[in-house]
Amino acid sequence: MSEAIKVASPPQLRLLGQFRLEYDAEPVELGRNAQRLLAIIGLRRCVPRTVLAGTLWPEVTEEHARGSLRTTLWKLPRGEQPLLRCTGEALVLAPTLRVDVQDFTEMALGVLRRGVLSGDGQLPPGLLGGEELLPGWDEEWVLLERERLRQLRLHALDALAEALVRDGKPALALEAAWASVRTEPLRETAHRAAVSAHLAEGNLIEAVRQYRSFRELLREELGVEPSPQFTRMLSHHGVGASPECSGPGADVTPDAFPDVSPDGSPDPFPEVSPDRFPEVSPDAFPDVSPDASPGG
Repeated sequence: MSEAIKVASPPQLRLLGQFRLEYDAEPVELGRNAQRLLAIIGLRRCVPRTVLAGTLWPEVTEEHARGSLRTTLWKLPRGEQPLLRCTGEALVLAPTLRVDVQDFTEMALGVLRRGVLSGDGQLPPGLLGGEELLPGWDEEWVLLERERLRQLRLHALDALAEALVRDGKPALALEAAWASVRTEPLRETAHRAAVSAHLAEGNLIEAVRQYRSFRELLREELGVEPSPQFTRMLSHHGVGASPECSGPGADVTPDAFPDVSPDGSPDPFPEVSPDRFPEVSPDAFPDVSPDASPGG
């Protein structure tokens, strides 16, 4: 049995990024089986013993797997504040053990339910620059949880960006939208959130540029067009509203912006129609001769 550990603060289990168990902010060394045991219970909170044994030791008999589970439990650190609790045929995460994945999940679900920031008005750092779950671990149960957390983060970022646009905070909305784009560049909802933020600021050119960039990416990677919903976002502002530019995947033409060059930058010398400057008759200036010299 491992030696008892005296601690002043609750233990912490970090699963986002590299595995790390801490007592009083100091890391505790664990074997591979102990790490896997704490990780799966840290993710699911409560797991039956038979499921644990079969998931962690699938290549051996059930009896052997149960024996390995008992050995691993025996080797876990014994502190004044336990890591796990036994409830009949299941192992449960102890209330005193704080797990970063659980904190992240509660924060992301809170954003999805309420669509608002925390009381201090700061963007949640776990959403903007979230680390991957246990990088390098390739067990099937880790892959499933990793994808679940990735989708949860993306949906929370989209919801947060939309809420910030509604609250009149487009700059913060762009931060959330770009965090989603960096995670999944082909995600349309993230690009739509960025376009909404640009439009809320009155930056129509930035919105068009964002749309065009995403449209080209979709065409190159998947050979498809943006959704009609995305196209309508710009058509409502007079862009691409002509008959030849309407419908699914409608193009946003340069004609919508006569003083903007094809690459989106302002044209320093826009063409000016002669009609804007009508001819001035010499009769308008009776004291000036036709050769512009003073009359005499």
